[in-house]
Parts: sequence; C-alpha cells; structure tokens
Amino acid sequence: MLYTTHDIAAHRIENVYSVNTVTEEMLKHTLNDLKNVGGIEELAVVSRDGLLFCSTVSQKQHAEKFAAMSATLMGAAETATSMLGKSIPDRVIVESKHMKIIGTCAGPKALLMVMTEPYAGLGLILSEVAKASEKIKRVLG
Repeated sequence: MLYTTHDIAAHRIENVYSVNTVTEEMLKHTLNDLKNVGGIEELAVVSRDGLLFCSTVSQKQHAEKFAAMSATLMGAAETATSMLGKSIPDRVIVESKHMKIIGTCAGPKALLMVMTEPYAGLGLILSEVAKASEKIKRVLG
C-alpha cells in the first residue's frame, strides 16, 4: 500500500518534494505496481539531491534518511565512474546479509531506489525496476 502526506495512518509515506496531485498519483501507481513483485520490501522515488518524491518506507524519518543516503550513494557511483573515464552506471546494487538495495536513474530529475529481501532473485526485479524507472522518467519529465 502507498501513502501520501494526506494519510494519517501510523504507517504513512511522506511526499516531501513538491509534485502536483496528478504526478503524485502516477508515482504512487508505479510504486504500487512494483511493490507487487516478489521480494521487494521498500521503494522510494528520490530527487537527485536527496529529497523524497514518494515512498513506501513506513516512517517519515527513515524515508527521508533513505532518500538522502540513496542520492549520495548514486552520486558517488556516478562520480567514481566518471573519474575513471567511463560512462555513469545504469544501476548500483548494494548487498548485505539482511537486504539488497538497488538504485537506478529515473531520468534527469529522479532516482528509483528499491530494497529487497536478502535472498531475492534479481532477474525479474531488475527487469521490472527498469520498466518502472522509464515510467517515472516520463511522469517527471
């Protein structure tokens, strides 16, 4: 389930970065579809400077920190590859024994960040993340 700042439930999603209602609904729909893929636990659409567009992360402070750190992670990966004279990465994957985090570009304005279960198979997830990233890119322009 996706939440916005209009929700007053205990588990809410904060939409910190200003987007219009139609855009917000389209982002929520995209995340909702992606959340149905097996193994995905949390999702966030984040601005490149670390502000939160939309998220399924249940606590506001965790969602905002996740957004900021996600943008830092992606920025560092892009800087590192650029300094080596290579193109920017299509995605960054961080794996631990407790989870995997997948970060991918969703156009010039946004990143799509995905947290999965630790043993989730990435084949279908990466395919669906790529599709969702393209949708987000179209929505945000």
